[in-house]
Amino acid sequence: MYYDEALTMEAIAAALGVSRSTVSRLLRDARADGLVRISLHPPGAHRAEKLRERLERRFDVRARVVPADNGGRDSDIDRLGAVAEAAAEELAGMLRPDMSVGLAWGTTIAAVVSRLRPRPTPGLRLVQLNGAISLEGTGLAYVSTVLARAAEVWDASVMQFPVPAFFDVASTREAMLRERSVQRVLEAQRQCTLAVFGVGAFDAEVPSQVQTGGYLTEADRTALLADGAVGDVCTVFLRADGSWDGIDMNGRGSGPDPARLQRIPRRLLIAAGTRKAVPLRAALLAGTATDLVVDEVTAAGALGLD
Repeated sequence: MYYDEALTMEAIAAALGVSRSTVSRLLRDARADGLVRISLHPPGAHRAEKLRERLERRFDVRARVVPADNGGRDSDIDRLGAVAEAAAEELAGMLRPDMSVGLAWGTTIAAVVSRLRPRPTPGLRLVQLNGAISLEGTGLAYVSTVLARAAEVWDASVMQFPVPAFFDVASTREAMLRERSVQRVLEAQRQCTLAVFGVGAFDAEVPSQVQTGGYLTEADRTALLADGAVGDVCTVFLRADGSWDGIDMNGRGSGPDPARLQRIPRRLLIAAGTRKAVPLRAALLAGTATDLVVDEVTAAGALGLD
């Protein structure tokens, strides 16, 4: 009468010939005994669920959409924090003993790793997916900090990839990738059963590490835009339609392209920020991901591009 018919306690008391306090006690006891269970759904949960369904149908991924806060008026920094928290939770559930996990570096992955909770996993190995040496320095301190944090909370071993993110010329890249020490890392990447990475944008509110870490010159940016690039995954640049062939910078990069990523059974893509809608859609069209964690606003933006 109270929950299904929306009668007041006074009306129920009158109908049953009991006091209002008796009705109140019966309702309280019903909740205590589990006869009545109440669940709360945060604002935006319905919208997020609809977006999840659309993402999964459109891009054939398992998706988790983080509801927007403050009616969608939250900042990209807020969205990154919420998505990183959700992604850390998802990632913990994916880990298995003796698994090899490929980790890309970047602003988003650093945010996720900072929110990981201790979960020792026997035999877990972390493998760096793309080189980090830049024009302005080794880049290794930044990447080492991220990998060391993940290794600490998971009690995992780490294999780094100490090569440039981008070589000066493609022939140097080809020569170095033939080195036995580098081949050892590439083989470890091929053994990964889970990859974790973000998506980069040229003009994100929360700047991409590729954009701010001295990895690209102005000439590089001009060439990328001329080639139609809209963003990157694992420092491999993509066009809006998900293609990557013919982008000159990719011939100099050390990261795995979408074709190589697709050989890894599970691939978790994490994206947050309104400016990442276009590169996110490109990454999904390229088939880089099997799993996705994204904020509501970015998800809506990516779907709205169809």
